[in-house]
Amino acid sequence: MSDNVPEDLFYTESHEWIRDEEDGTVTVGITDHAQEELTELVYIELPEIGRLLQQGDACAVVESVKTASDIYAPVAGEVIEVNEDLPDNPERVNEDAFGDGWFFRIKLAEGENFDSLLKPEQYKSQIEG
Repeated sequence: MSDNVPEDLFYTESHEWIRDEEDGTVTVGITDHAQEELTELVYIELPEIGRLLQQGDACAVVESVKTASDIYAPVAGEVIEVNEDLPDNPERVNEDAFGDGWFFRIKLAEGENFDSLLKPEQYKSQIEG
């Protein structure tokens, strides 16, 4: 198990990663740990562009040969872009969870911050525990 946890990201207890794009938007995906646990991904359903999300909303679905799992919004805001390549190529997440395997981008709701998200060392402790 690689447990690759990039230091420049934030994380959730439900294994989403969040990259602050520093322009009021964030990119969201699932962690390397999550894709390893799920094994081979065979289906991904992404949220609609324009959908307003509250933190914790189930907003996407991944299915693997083992199971189906919801993906949760790590922050509140509006979906402004989705990775349109993923539904036809779900294996991209297995190949590069932190790169080509990103899921969607959110424009942060006013006043939204990252205080409730896990820092890399906190996420590492969770998955190693």
